[in-house]
Amino acid sequence: MKPTRFESAIILIDNKNSEDINTYQVYGLEISKELLYSQRMSQKLLQFEPQASEELQIAARAQHIGRWKIARDEYPMDRVGYLKWRETLKKMHAAMATDILKEVDYDAEFIDRVSFLINKKLIKKDDGSQTLEDVICLVFLEYYFEEFAEKHEDDKVIDILQKTWVKMSDKGHDAALKISFSEKSLSLIKRAIA
Repeated sequence: MKPTRFESAIILIDNKNSEDINTYQVYGLEISKELLYSQRMSQKLLQFEPQASEELQIAARAQHIGRWKIARDEYPMDRVGYLKWRETLKKMHAAMATDILKEVDYDAEFIDRVSFLINKKLIKKDDGSQTLEDVICLVFLEYYFEEFAEKHEDDKVIDILQKTWVKMSDKGHDAALKISFSEKSLSLIKRAIA
């Protein structure tokens, strides 16, 4: 049986992300970093919001599509450079997702919604954008936070945690506090949200 449009879109997003030359070792297997990230995004989205729309599911999967193509060091290594880099990436992710969705015959309205979500427009006002932001934060906290925290001073980690916390909804906060953290990470989180 032929795959559905949705299945085809996911396959094409995964194919693109599997081109990432940056890899992780998982159970002795090498997996592309962005492929693993996108699978974690999908899994976390469905745990957090089991009734997530098809648009939201695709936006979550394509959140970092092709991310390795634009290196952080192509922009000044300051806050302004970081924000420019992030903005450029969002546009690229949305454009790549748009091309895939056109290829598998989604209509313009559907594609526009996915693009809107990937660009994280109207967080706090749009339920889909807020859900996606919560999931991004939850994936960071569950899978990437401890590694990040080990490389940085506590003050910087607390600052990042506070910025992350502000972006999240109450439902996101509840989910975050259910993640099992190391004692040190938990103490940093408690300090950040105090």
